Amino acid sequence: MPTTKNPPQDRLETLNQLSSQNFDIVVIGGGITGLGVALDAASRGLSVALVERDDLASGTSSKSSKLIHGGLRYLQQGEVRLVYEALHERQRLRRNAPHLVQTLPFMIPILKREGVVSKKIARALGSAMWMYDLTGGWRIGKLHRRLKADKAFTHLPTMQKDRLSSAYVYFDAMADDARVCVALARTAISCGAVISNYTRVDKILHDSNGRACGVLVTPNGKKSFEIRAQVVINAAGVWSDEVLTTDLGYNPDSIRPAKGVHLTVPWKKIRNDIAVVIPVPGDKRSLFLVPWISNYDGTYQYTYVGTTDTDYQGAINDPQCTNTDIEYVLKAMNAAVTTGITREDITAVWSGLRPLVKSVSEEKISSRTADLSRRHKVATSQSGMITVTGGKLTTYRKMAQDAVDTALLAIGRRSRCKTKSLSLVGATTSSAKTSDAQDQHLLSRFGSESKVIKNLIADNKNLGEQLIPGLPYLRAEAVFAVTHELATTLDDILSRRTRCRIINRRATVAGARNVAELVAPLLGWSEQEINNEVLAFIDSCAQEDEAAISN
Repeated sequence: MPTTKNPPQDRLETLNQLSSQNFDIVVIGGGITGLGVALDAASRGLSVALVERDDLASGTSSKSSKLIHGGLRYLQQGEVRLVYEALHERQRLRRNAPHLVQTLPFMIPILKREGVVSKKIARALGSAMWMYDLTGGWRIGKLHRRLKADKAFTHLPTMQKDRLSSAYVYFDAMADDARVCVALARTAISCGAVISNYTRVDKILHDSNGRACGVLVTPNGKKSFEIRAQVVINAAGVWSDEVLTTDLGYNPDSIRPAKGVHLTVPWKKIRNDIAVVIPVPGDKRSLFLVPWISNYDGTYQYTYVGTTDTDYQGAINDPQCTNTDIEYVLKAMNAAVTTGITREDITAVWSGLRPLVKSVSEEKISSRTADLSRRHKVATSQSGMITVTGGKLTTYRKMAQDAVDTALLAIGRRSRCKTKSLSLVGATTSSAKTSDAQDQHLLSRFGSESKVIKNLIADNKNLGEQLIPGLPYLRAEAVFAVTHELATTLDDILSRRTRCRIINRRATVAGARNVAELVAPLLGWSEQEINNEVLAFIDSCAQEDEAAISN
């Protein structure tokens, strides 16, 4: 077992830095937006602290549809500027993190009756495809195309062939959202940012003039202390109003959470080799079928299906996938394919909340969250605290740039944004191909850092074994998560550094203790602490099971 690093000691050093240093900016929130802000600011030469109450990407940023896209449906809503911006950002992320972002074809079937799109409006869809390509879709290197029924059927051979008239294929991209967040965090740290997860903000500090000048935080298991900074940036996503309440003394009620649910099922039940758009019967919405966990031979292990987009009124700390959610998605799947997918086929679920910005005009137009804009907003409170909200996964970099530009104005400094062409850790320009499935797996997750994982395995062959039986992750990846990626709990490793939990929850629960025992020496866990970690993880998974039978 490698002992070259001591994560608990690293954390103590981080906390000492936070408590002893004065920063230009302190960021609240370790999701995609907050981490983007930290990287943008640090790369401009600003001193940056970032604190996150739970784990990096533990909220919405690990529970998205994992699509790096412009959003074809936003064109239908007249959001041309948003789509243009998102497609530009898609290209930047493909360039800055080529190991994490994969091109993904999407097929929209044109059905003879009761389909996503009828034959009579196929031409209108074709026009929308051209508009998408011209808005920026072409930058991916491929243009949309029309498929005949026979060819379309090969991409989804479980659908009813006699209903299929033809199809359109266009091109977007996907990425593991949590891995992008970890890459952002590590790149920001390499630029000088100080980042601490499991560090709760209890209070916004104000100077004698009422200006926000820092935060009072409490790290897990440690005493509270103050972090001093010239500017406070609130990037807490769906929790932004909670942070604003701490600053303002009242709830501004500016966020409208929209719930998105996904189900994971065995790929053999669907057998799609590209992403497919399917209708929701009796609704005007559609869902994506996305193949997942490639075998690198044209087949996959799983397909995930989502996302829903519904108004959410419950507790934002733990949105769960309910029976109603599951029935909604199952209804759509079984109307699209003929294999009879049941609840017993579901291997995992995940549910997250989009932090949509409320708009008076949009509220008057529609009560559906699906119709609310995905544009972002940067606002400054009376105390000078900057809040960045809204947006989408693909546009995180632009959101961060706008927030840091606002912060620089506040402190009277100038510095050009550098993240448009800043490579993330692990990025590689190597075009070398490999036929080895394990090598391809590691390259798609770690890029140029794959060699570190391979070195761990060379030193200890046991680390080359599967972390969870049946899933592609290796035991060395759990070690790397602790020594390099700020993972401090069992759930960090199984839910976000790897995606075991949201791929096959049952198998992950069965293997949880083995993983805890593997990383215990690195984290200094006693036998009792191992038991506590395993119990906490199993209990959390059991809560998902319980929620899935409630409405």
